[in-house]
Amino acid sequence: MKTWSMIGLVASAVGLAVSPAAAGIAYVPLGSAGEILIIDTSTDTIVGTIEGVEHVHGLGGGPGSPYLVAGSFAEAAPGEVSLGPAPEGMTEEEHAAHHAPPAERPASGAHTPVSMLSVLRADGGTLVRRLEVPGAVHHVAVAPDGKHALATHTGSGGISVTDLETFTVSELIPTGAAPNYVVFSTDGTLAYVSNASDGTVSEIDTSSWLVRRTMTAGDSPEHMVLAPDDRTLYVANVEAGTVSVLDLEDGELVQTLMIGGEVHGLDLSEDGGTLFVSGKGEDKLVAFDLGSQAARTASLSPAPYHLAVIRGAGTLYVSSRSEPKVWVVDQASLAQRGVIEIRGEGHQMVVLP
Repeated sequence: MKTWSMIGLVASAVGLAVSPAAAGIAYVPLGSAGEILIIDTSTDTIVGTIEGVEHVHGLGGGPGSPYLVAGSFAEAAPGEVSLGPAPEGMTEEEHAAHHAPPAERPASGAHTPVSMLSVLRADGGTLVRRLEVPGAVHHVAVAPDGKHALATHTGSGGISVTDLETFTVSELIPTGAAPNYVVFSTDGTLAYVSNASDGTVSEIDTSSWLVRRTMTAGDSPEHMVLAPDDRTLYVANVEAGTVSVLDLEDGELVQTLMIGGEVHGLDLSEDGGTLFVSGKGEDKLVAFDLGSQAARTASLSPAPYHLAVIRGAGTLYVSSRSEPKVWVVDQASLAQRGVIEIRGEGHQMVVLP
């Protein structure tokens, strides 16, 4: 098991005057490169970089939160995660006291691996807190009101809840085998977690943080997107090459969309009428009209991976799992408008208006 060395979080000065309120901004975590890329979506140009976020994979954020929450996929022993220098407004003594040494931790968590969440300011990338969480972080979601962040811990079988007002982390909340992705309902009262090895989705009541019901979601459910009316959940079944459609009123699997090959990312158009899916295994991008049930397909190679709709721009950002780049794709025609060269590999993207 590794020990983290001290890593400083540094936001490059290039273009950081560009605010999410002034222009559309996409944040792209770069995995093995240990950075988060900041892209102006009105011009598809890189305007800044947040450095020092080791093995960043999951990234959460939203218009209701001043923060980005970045999760590391690397693990260490408890107490071996370096918190780096004290964040702004906190003394070194307060910073050191924020985490108990291993001997003072509860016995149940004393020997389990931990990972790290970095809470960053969305308007500049500066570090607010680093927090230990129970195991490698796969994906992250921030509540619509900005008060909590949920992180999935695939190897630990559950999720953690971080209070973004007190910067405290819950014990692991069990959901199922290999929890992968998490999304909130529009009002934040419910959260949904895909359990890849169980073939299920857990519905969580966020007032109690208890699993309210468990729904069948097909084979190897991972990435998900919730319809704007909160009535339908779309779940990518990676190995099966399908998307499961769940009716959330009765919790039933009502339709299976055939995509083909290994699939990965998915997102909905702004009007909720088109589902975009990246076909990683067959090097393709699929646009599924949910009204007519017609599918449009375009070649995208190699290995289209994470995907995000760029609202107001009529485009998609799609990363490649095999090459360091993000494609800019026209939503209507699925034609490539351009390519953004990156380092590492693009993972869970956050797009702010």
